Amino acid sequence: MSSEWSPVYREWALGPGVTAWTSVSGTGPVRVLPDGCLDLLWTDGSLSIAGPDTVAKLVPGESGRRRVGLRFAPGVGPGILGVPAGELTDLQAPADALPSAQRRRLGRGLRHTDLMGPAEIATTLLDSLDIDGGDPFVTRLADLAAAGTALPAIGRALDLSPRQLHRRSVAAFGYGPKQLHRISRFQRALSQLRAGLPAAECAVRTGFSDQSHLSREVRALAGVPIRELTQARGAKMSTPLPSGSSTLA
Repeated sequence: MSSEWSPVYREWALGPGVTAWTSVSGTGPVRVLPDGCLDLLWTDGSLSIAGPDTVAKLVPGESGRRRVGLRFAPGVGPGILGVPAGELTDLQAPADALPSAQRRRLGRGLRHTDLMGPAEIATTLLDSLDIDGGDPFVTRLADLAAAGTALPAIGRALDLSPRQLHRRSVAAFGYGPKQLHRISRFQRALSQLRAGLPAAECAVRTGFSDQSHLSREVRALAGVPIRELTQARGAKMSTPLPSGSSTLA
């Protein structure tokens, strides 16, 4: 195995809305948390796509498997890969799910990945894709949801009926606006909890009715209580799998 391949997970910004990551799988299971992201994966030479998750997944360990991923920020992936996010929600699909033109470009770029290190593979993946300027609607909706804007206010800001908003949200994010709002709030709270903010204060800052409400949401979306989630992060950073940017063993 090349010295560039390490069991320690690492990630780096590769472009606007695109994060590259690499890891070598360990033997233990990995908990993948919902974050609205979509990932393009290279796994020992094979390509697949991981869609946005609605709740946490516990993925079995696969010792020694090398992975390189491109993690697209919420709403970014579908426009680049040409696949509506709603078709990939809670799924990991083979590269056959991509449009044929994308598959051909990726195939040409990745013919010699056995000779590449992880950083070169990630750059080659991105260079093989047709990157556009993005959809202003998607960017605006993601920003409003991440800011904790109430759903009626999101609809008014975007001048869309509830039905239109739901349809466009599912295509872009894999979720309706209510679930997108919920997961965005969960991720904001998780970031603050891991930074050491007390749960009661975190609940107030991130729009939960109280600490009990926050605790219920964390358990519902992550599958474990707050204490286990935050302690595991501090003690051990597990190898992430798509499409969660935050994981624990």
